[in-house]
Amino acid sequence: MLLHSLCLFVNFWRFLCLYTHELYYFCKKIPMNDTNLLNKSADNIRVLTAAMVEKAKSGHPGGAMGGADFINVLYSEFLVYDPADPKWINRDRFFLDPGHMSPMLYSVLAMSGFYTMDDLKSFRQWGSITPGHPEVDVMHGIENTSGPLGQGHTMAVGAAIAERFMAARFGEWCSHKIYAFISDGGIQEEISQGAGRLAGFLGLHNLIMFYDSNDVQLSTDTDAVTDEDTAAKYRSWNWNVVEIDGTDPVAIRDALALANRETERPTLIIGKTIMGRGCVTVTGEKFEGKYSTHGQPLSKSGASYEKTIENLGGNVENPFVIFPETAGLYARRAEELKAIVAERKSAQAAWEKENPELARELHDFYAGKLPALDFSSIEYKPNVATRTASANVLAYLAERVKNMVVSSADLANSDKTEAFLKKTGAFAKGDFHGAFLHAGVAELTMAAIMNGILLHGGMQTACGTFFVFSDYMKPAVRMAALMELPVKYVWTHDAFRVGEDGPTHEPVEQEAQIRLMEQLKNHSGKNSVLVLRPADSAETLVSWKLAMENKDTPTALILSRQDVPDLPSASDSRYNDALQAEKGAYILMKDETPDVVLVANGSEVSTLVGAVNILHDKGVRVQIVSAPSIGLFLEQPLSYRNVVIPPGLPVFGLTAGLPSTLFPLVGSEGKVYGLDHFGYSAPYKVLDEKLGFTSDNIAREIIEFVEK
Repeated sequence: MLLHSLCLFVNFWRFLCLYTHELYYFCKKIPMNDTNLLNKSADNIRVLTAAMVEKAKSGHPGGAMGGADFINVLYSEFLVYDPADPKWINRDRFFLDPGHMSPMLYSVLAMSGFYTMDDLKSFRQWGSITPGHPEVDVMHGIENTSGPLGQGHTMAVGAAIAERFMAARFGEWCSHKIYAFISDGGIQEEISQGAGRLAGFLGLHNLIMFYDSNDVQLSTDTDAVTDEDTAAKYRSWNWNVVEIDGTDPVAIRDALALANRETERPTLIIGKTIMGRGCVTVTGEKFEGKYSTHGQPLSKSGASYEKTIENLGGNVENPFVIFPETAGLYARRAEELKAIVAERKSAQAAWEKENPELARELHDFYAGKLPALDFSSIEYKPNVATRTASANVLAYLAERVKNMVVSSADLANSDKTEAFLKKTGAFAKGDFHGAFLHAGVAELTMAAIMNGILLHGGMQTACGTFFVFSDYMKPAVRMAALMELPVKYVWTHDAFRVGEDGPTHEPVEQEAQIRLMEQLKNHSGKNSVLVLRPADSAETLVSWKLAMENKDTPTALILSRQDVPDLPSASDSRYNDALQAEKGAYILMKDETPDVVLVANGSEVSTLVGAVNILHDKGVRVQIVSAPSIGLFLEQPLSYRNVVIPPGLPVFGLTAGLPSTLFPLVGSEGKVYGLDHFGYSAPYKVLDEKLGFTSDNIAREIIEFVEK
């Protein structure tokens, strides 16, 4: 009797679950496509993937073939976007982490109408819009540039934060999902820990990530390097974790439906997939799960390219074809999307009619419009550290730029980003009414999240840490430069004057490194990074002005820990004088018929100014140049550059970093006094004395240089 009752209860429970499952799909208008049709379409992706790599004679087919089942269900049933309006602000966004799996993404986007077969045929070729690793191109459905593993899904965390930020201000009508795709390599990259921790801690329930777990890497199986319990790890971070057969479209659909219902946690779908799914040998035997298919054309992997295409239902003579069944599936999805998008845009229109001022603000956010900002009105105390002057700017921006998010890697009280925090408040679990992200001790994660926030659209971002720790951030800084994202980096403690903290915290080579990127051109022909090292408070205000006006590249603000004297003014307004920094470098002081040009930026400018009286006593006349941005200066007309640094005059440079930092300005005949070694632990004034960075010693160096 008890057993009979138990069976009845189990059957009733199964019925209830099935009924709830079917009702969810009906209410959400999620199609329940035929399994055979979905398998056929996934095979179509595999055919196109293999063909693209084979034709290019280069690429990574195996993983893309294994992930085809998930990407097919996502795009044919779940992802909401407007094919007629790719930049629609309330679209769902898909972030690919393993960029080497680009053939999978290009294939499904071709089925969705974003690419042609000719585009796929030109994969990895000169001038192609289908590069080897995807580069952000929203008009073609590409939301992020990906390649360095781990950063793609971390950008998705940033986009999810941006989505919650918008919903907190404008309402849940503008909510949408952020989907991410990660592989075994991305899971192993250290950045995944920071991304997973923050997403779970903040309760980003709008984030849905698929883990393509095929147990195979580029050169080995994953069990040769790890045996961790990934599911347990993510559950410990407060993720909703679902484990499925990643080759089963029904299981994928159910997992995605479950993830869409989640209201408190991000979701990780662990899908057990098969590397090189569908691959066979020349004799027709299965050739799946082999790492040899990961990073080379199938014809070089041990599989038979021709037999594999045939096995998957393709035509070896013409593999670049969308099957009729696939075309029908995606045509139906296009019609479904028209109805879904129309409904959501109608809701937006109704909201805008009822909230005209908020609607105007929303559109300004996405248009990148800033309110009027008067940096000259920002007050600061005399002779303070440039990080302190930066704090005054951040407090000002916090009250005026309503779509700005600032973050710090557990240094807000030291990099002075706390000035923004105090005016706005921090993000908390489920609460995004603030505008400050406590990133924790995770510089790279923080930088990649800033990229994701900007990729989402409608946002402004800045993030801070010590300059020496910019080394941790460089991979994400490079990606920001490549994607032309205007992140503002607040890098404080700019030189050996960090002092007692010692050489581990004293940047020496860091400025030279970032200024190398300043010389690198992006796709638009602009310097890939705007680097600014202001010499006093007024220059700091101008530097922030330039940073906020810069919409095309990241900006590096390199700021002092110690107080610096305000520079002498040639007019009634030091700020107006400092506005000349908008040209990168300018004449700060000038004697009549100077004997030597003195060039520096940051704290060293005041050291040069302090040497002037000594030089005058020795009969040396000078022209002092403050050069906060070498890159901007080198972009100026030659006529201007020749006024600031006249040809024929000897040029002496002073830097607290590597001498090469100033080589572009002093020329081959000039001299740079800098450091060729790491720093030391001591009070900064002692270090100035020991390392020769006093006005007295620099005056002697200049005199010796001029008299040669």
